[in-house]
Amino acid sequence: MMKRLINYIGLVVAVALVVSCSSSRKVARTPMIGGLTGTDYIEKVIELSPVWQSLSGKVTLSLSTPEGVSKVGSATLRLKRDESIQLSVAPLLGIEMARLEISPDGILALDRLNKRYVQVSFEEVNSWAHTDLSFAVLQSLFLNELFVPGKQRVAVTDAGDFRVSLADGRAVLETQDSEQLTYRFYTSTDKGWLEESNIGLADTPYSLQWKYDAFQLLKDRFFPEQMYVTIQGTGKQVGVGMEFSRLNVGGNWEARTEVPSRYKRVQVDELLKMLVSK
Repeated sequence: MMKRLINYIGLVVAVALVVSCSSSRKVARTPMIGGLTGTDYIEKVIELSPVWQSLSGKVTLSLSTPEGVSKVGSATLRLKRDESIQLSVAPLLGIEMARLEISPDGILALDRLNKRYVQVSFEEVNSWAHTDLSFAVLQSLFLNELFVPGKQRVAVTDAGDFRVSLADGRAVLETQDSEQLTYRFYTSTDKGWLEESNIGLADTPYSLQWKYDAFQLLKDRFFPEQMYVTIQGTGKQVGVGMEFSRLNVGGNWEARTEVPSRYKRVQVDELLKMLVSK
């Protein structure tokens, strides 16, 4: 009886040691970032996200091609959370010449000078561009926020949806909603600022890269005054730069645009031509 008891105790101790070693190995694989555990760090990044319901300001747009960088023009940005993102071009005496509006319904581009417009749903855009964009994703990209596809907004309770690792001195947060697309967020380990969001097509070189720079304090959050968007993997490097100024939190305006009946609707392949020509 005593021998059996000793054997039983020995078995329990052995199992406890195995579990302890296994747990130790798991802890060792979880990186400490800025003195925080992986989960605590992810929560910190989420907590630093803007909580504003609206944002507006001026933005200077530039186009980068293999031939060089050229200034496209200046515009006014107006964003109402969960309603719309508007870019309005009005260079002459405040008279609007063009407008790009992104809403949960899709994308609307108005060419007021030539009285024409493009209107497409996100289903059409995703079929055409082979991606998985939505209003919630684009809103998060403009607001310098983490996002989880299929969710309207990321909360601290969603920290478990991300994996975290260290690469090139930055903390990389990663999530995935399908086998086709990957979502990576590159953050500064010391401040927890989101410096780059990347949507990639698995097993291909194709990705949407959205970079952030020149962080400045805006109300109660640090916000980037420069953004740079590129499509990677096409073999022809084309990017759009956005430099913001006179940013303000709050404000009220019409969130949705009504297209005048006399405007002519053009096809989706005219969208980029219309924007670049302004």
